[in-house]
Amino acid sequence: MAVQLRLRIQLFFVSVAYVLIPGVVSTTFTITNKCSYTVWPGILSNADSSPLATTGFALQQGETRTITAPASWGGRMWGRTHCSQDTTGKFTCLTGDCGGTLECSGRGAAPPATLSEFKLDGYGGLDFFDVSLVDGYNLPLSVTPQGGSGQNCSSTGCVVDLNGSCPTDLKVTSTDGESVACKSACEAFGQPEYCCNGAYSTPDTCKPSSYSEIFKKACPLAYSYAYDDKTSTFTCASADYVITFCPSPNVSQKSSQGQNSDTPAATTTPDGKMVYQGAAIGGASSLTRFLGSNAVLGMFSIVVAVLQQL
Repeated sequence: MAVQLRLRIQLFFVSVAYVLIPGVVSTTFTITNKCSYTVWPGILSNADSSPLATTGFALQQGETRTITAPASWGGRMWGRTHCSQDTTGKFTCLTGDCGGTLECSGRGAAPPATLSEFKLDGYGGLDFFDVSLVDGYNLPLSVTPQGGSGQNCSSTGCVVDLNGSCPTDLKVTSTDGESVACKSACEAFGQPEYCCNGAYSTPDTCKPSSYSEIFKKACPLAYSYAYDDKTSTFTCASADYVITFCPSPNVSQKSSQGQNSDTPAATTTPDGKMVYQGAAIGGASSLTRFLGSNAVLGMFSIVVAVLQQL
């Protein structure tokens, strides 16, 4: 009888640990398309992370898809646009293409493309994430944490349409002349001072350029060049994430309603330009954060004491 009771208690606390200890439970990514056109998300896992269940798919206007990533996953997600399939079955996209297939299968986005980048359960048990325009821009994108905590657990993104205001020497156009993407200066010119390589490979030598400052002014929370870390990297503990293509100005308020009271939104500046503002998210819904790590350790101390008496 004592052996059976001991086993049941052990199994119970293993289950509790799986639920409560950070880094054990997987992370959910909810990907939503609010664009007026179809977007084909692409997903690339880092070299030290396993591929997710899907690496590319179609997302119709207004459609949402949920993807689960394991603990410690790292990688990037982006949107492909103007995609088509020819008579031979070859699938290609005008922006964000990943090698001519619907599933990216280990291939990254051809620039220019707006990127969302993640490293889950990283240093200090925190998720690190950002939205990057280092490889250029092709469509508006936001990342909104859900249920996370931390001083820098904020929404980020680039929600403005940069294609229309893109400088002529960075602009990518379709065959009918429509502006569909905006290159980075590195992609357009290949110069070390823009690419932060060669003699410009450190934060001290590679500085913002007039081109990256165009991106930064429009999207102050997104990476505008390689060393734009101070204002562009965000961290959360135990969060899920909503990735939205073409978010509306109050997308964060809608997606986190009832969960987080302090939400970011896009505001309009006096010159008529829309700027995405981030705000720290203070609400925490995880039972781990409610109880605290000390409570978890206390529960294990109790069970050890009980087992010693059996």
